[in-house]
Amino acid sequence: MNLTGEKLCEKFASCVNSRPLKRAARYRVGVDLGTANVVVAVVDEDGEPVAGKLKKAQVVRDGLVVDFVGARDILTKMIQELCDELGEELVDAACAVPPGTGMADSKATMYVVEASGLEVRNIVDEPSAAAKVLGITNGAVVDIGGGTTGISVLREGKVVYTADEPTGGTHFTLVLAGHFNLPFDEAENIKLDEKNQKRLFPILKPTMEKVTDITKRHIQGFDVGTIYLVGGASALYGLKDVMSNVLGIEVVVPQYPLYVTPLGIALSCP
Repeated sequence: MNLTGEKLCEKFASCVNSRPLKRAARYRVGVDLGTANVVVAVVDEDGEPVAGKLKKAQVVRDGLVVDFVGARDILTKMIQELCDELGEELVDAACAVPPGTGMADSKATMYVVEASGLEVRNIVDEPSAAAKVLGITNGAVVDIGGGTTGISVLREGKVVYTADEPTGGTHFTLVLAGHFNLPFDEAENIKLDEKNQKRLFPILKPTMEKVTDITKRHIQGFDVGTIYLVGGASALYGLKDVMSNVLGIEVVVPQYPLYVTPLGIALSCP
C-alpha cells in the first residue's frame, strides 16, 4: 500500500519517541543531524514508517558537525534504544547534509552515523529528501532547519538547483532572546509554545522576511509555481503568509514539517 506524503508523516509522528508500529523483514534508517534536533526515522522495505526517535541536541551548527563525540554518543544511544524496541539490529542507513556541503563536512556527518554502528548506504541533500516524501515533481522545497535554510528547485521530478544559507530556527530564537533579554533556552520554549505565536509575529517578522529574501534570490530565473516549506521553523505563525505575499507564489506547509526531511532520508536508503 502506498501512502501519501501527509499520511506518511502522520504515521511517523505517531511513533516518534513511542512504541514501534510494527516489525518488518528489513529496516531502512534515516538520520537527520540538525542544529536543534537529532531525528532518526525507521521505515520498512515498503517505505512505511515503523519507528522513530527525536532528541534535542546542539552538536551541529549551521549544518556542520561541531561536536563529533557528542553527536556520536547521542545517536548511538538513540539507535540502541530503537534496536532494543524492535528486537533486531539496525544496519542500513542514509544521512543528509545541507545543499552545497563540501566533501569534508559530508564525510563528518557520515562518520558520526557510522560511529553509531550503522552503515551509510547513501548521502542526500536535505531539501531533496523532503521532496521525495512530498512527491514533488515541479516547484521548490525550502527546508528551514535550526541553523540553515536549504532550497531545492525541481523540474519534472529532477533537482535542477540547490542552495543553502545560514538562517534558520535558531536565528528566530536569538531574536526573541535579545528582545526579551532571556537565556536562549527560555526564548526557545516561548517560541515553541503555540499560545505565544500570534503575539511574537511582529518581533519575528523581519527574520521571516530575511528567509523570504533568501528564497527569492535563489528561485529567481526558475518557473516556480509552488513553494513547499519543511523543517521545524516553517510552522511558525505568519511565515507562510509573509512568503506568499512577498513572492506572489503559493506556499504550502505540510502538517508535520519537522518530520518530512528525516522520513525522506530514510526513504533514500537503498
